[in-house]
Amino acid sequence: MTASNPTPADISAARERGKGVVLHTPVIPSAYLSQRFGGKVVLKAENLQRTGAFKIRGAMNKLSQLGNAKETGVVAGSAGNHAQGLALAAKHFGAKCEIFVPKGASLSKIAATKHHGATVLDGGESVDTAVAAALARAQETGMAFCHPYDDPDVIAGQGTLGLELLEDIDDLELLIVPLGGGGLLSGTALAIKHHRPNVKIIGVQASVCAPFIHGFSPDGQVLTLADG
Repeated sequence: MTASNPTPADISAARERGKGVVLHTPVIPSAYLSQRFGGKVVLKAENLQRTGAFKIRGAMNKLSQLGNAKETGVVAGSAGNHAQGLALAAKHFGAKCEIFVPKGASLSKIAATKHHGATVLDGGESVDTAVAAALARAQETGMAFCHPYDDPDVIAGQGTLGLELLEDIDDLELLIVPLGGGGLLSGTALAIKHHRPNVKIIGVQASVCAPFIHGFSPDGQVLTLADG
C-alpha cells in the first residue's frame, strides 16, 4: 500500500499476509475484573503471541509488501518489542535486519532480537534517538526503514488484532487498549469501528508515562519502568 491512511480492506489483507506466522491469540475471562467492575471482562492474551507481543503483526505486514526492497535489508529503532517482531519477520523472509536500541533497553529483549538473527546497534539515549539513527542508516545504505508505529502498513497489521476480537466476542461493548505510539490503538479501532461502530474504545497510558494525556515534560523525558 501507499503512504496514505490504512483502510479496513488493508487490515483484512494484512491478516492474510500474516497467516502461518502470526497467531490468533485467545481471549481469557477474568473472574476478578468481572466481579470488580460488575460485568463480563475478558483479556486478549497477546502475551502468548510469537515474540510475546503484538508487534509481529505489523512487522509481517510491512515486510510482506517490500518486494525486492527486502534484498537490501530492513532497519528500525526500538526498545524491544518492535525489535523482536521485525527480527522474526525478517528471518521469515530471509532478509537482513538491523535494530538500533536505546540506552537501558531490556537485556532479555536484546538477546531475543539477536536470537532471531538481527544485528543490534547503539541507538543513543532514547527511543527517539534510536529511531532517528535507524532512519539515517536507511538513507545511507538503502535499507528499508520500518517505523515502530507511524507507518500505515504497520498500523494495518496491528489492526488484525481487532478482527480477532470481533470473531471471538459477540457482545463486545467496550475495548480498552494500551497506548504507546498509537499503532495498536489506531489499527484496532479502525478494524472494530468499521464493523461495529457502537463499540466504545478507550486508549490508556500509565500515569507516569502519559504524553497523550498530559503532554510531554519540558525536557521530553519521563520516568517509567516500561521498556518498549
